[in-house]
Amino acid sequence: MRRHGRVVRLVLAGTVVLPLLGCNARPAALTVNNAAALGPTFRALGDALVRAGEVPAFQQENAPSLEVVRGLTELGKVPDVLAVADVSLLDSLVVPTHSSWYLVFASNALVLAYGLHSRFQTDVERVPWYELLQRPGVRVGRSDPRVDPSGYRALLAVQLAEKHYKRPGLAAALLRAMPEREIRRAEADLSALVETGDLDYIWTYRNLAKSHGLQWIELPPEVNLESAELAEWYSTVSIQVPGPKGKLRVRGAPILFALTIPRNAPSPTLGEAFVRALLSAPGWQAARIGGLNLMAVPRLVGSGAPTGVVEALRRR
Repeated sequence: MRRHGRVVRLVLAGTVVLPLLGCNARPAALTVNNAAALGPTFRALGDALVRAGEVPAFQQENAPSLEVVRGLTELGKVPDVLAVADVSLLDSLVVPTHSSWYLVFASNALVLAYGLHSRFQTDVERVPWYELLQRPGVRVGRSDPRVDPSGYRALLAVQLAEKHYKRPGLAAALLRAMPEREIRRAEADLSALVETGDLDYIWTYRNLAKSHGLQWIELPPEVNLESAELAEWYSTVSIQVPGPKGKLRVRGAPILFALTIPRNAPSPTLGEAFVRALLSAPGWQAARIGGLNLMAVPRLVGSGAPTGVVEALRRR
């Protein structure tokens, strides 16, 4: 079934407007640097906070997760909220130097998205996806594994597919079917190309396929990195990606989205307001519209989280 993203207005009812401005203070802006997969959800929530008077302005930067993290750790770009599509990046690169805690709040799944101009789309229901991708002339896109978790997760997924389907050599064959010339920096670039027919199928997250109005092939849980129950199975595959101090070993794991308020955030109170709103009913509404799988019980890791965040978690 074809699915389309929607623009929605959220109403933050029953919230408490924070005393943000002193008599002579210049209005501050809430700054959020997030993984591109979180872009639609966080934009809806940030705009709602502005309309409700919770924050005076909202500035958002969408980028691949490793770029978002490196902006903080290497370039000194410190936002009020930092959010990534791979919780392991916070463990390995952000905590404890730049923050002492993070919140795991959502999951996702890898899918193969396609558009109206994709080759062989009429065969999607009857031909195994891994055979479809290997057909002559089919162009398969993926994001850059050096900066984007979706990119290295696609490489993990083909390894899992080989194991799951018990087809030796499948991973190498699928890798040949998605050559480096079809790599793009970010998933937004991929979505545009599949919409125009310049690519036939792309590895992306389910929520992004939904928000861009694309159709998609659902992959089995053993391959799509969505299931918490299959964490041990996912961990049997791994790859290396460039890191700030050499290469990082990335092991297969369930897709988990996480955020934190950096230690030197310019407006930590605004960051706290954003996280509190995300944990509220309107925040959950925004996340659902963005297609994310929300955790019934978000998980707080580490110590030193703001009191408002801790209390918001207790109220859930």
